[in-house]
Amino acid sequence: MKASLKFLAVPLAVGALVFAGCGSDDSSDDSGSTDTTTTQTQPADNSSNAGGNSGGSAQVLTLAADPSGALAYDTTELSAKPGKVTLDFTNESPVGHDAVFEDADGNEVGATDVITGQSTTTEFEVDAGEYTFYCSLPGHEEAGMKGTLTVK
Repeated sequence: MKASLKFLAVPLAVGALVFAGCGSDDSSDDSGSTDTTTTQTQPADNSSNAGGNSGGSAQVLTLAADPSGALAYDTTELSAKPGKVTLDFTNESPVGHDAVFEDADGNEVGATDVITGQSTTTEFEVDAGEYTFYCSLPGHEEAGMKGTLTVK
């Protein structure tokens, strides 16, 4: 009987290791600007590191789509200081959304992937000025899914 338990223990241990390895830990250096992360339930602080960019760390801004599926973000106003910005975007709704940031000339400076029921993070650089952000899916911006990022 002990021998049969030994034969069961080895495959179970290997299976547990294989199963534990099945996850999404994307630590590869991708030349793209979007990196999917786990869902966060943080409220939109919008200035969690707006005190500056010393030491090369990015300031973190949070933005979320309305979880009910309405075509709206949780805020229409974000603020930051010039430099590197990390956007944590959450979409818990059943409707796909993204967040695209453009400068005053309409040039895209940052964007997330379209996501549903999860969070994603992207980094981009901003100079002083006003930027618009919006959901790029057809009809979403026109329905009011947009806002302003003020950088000063």
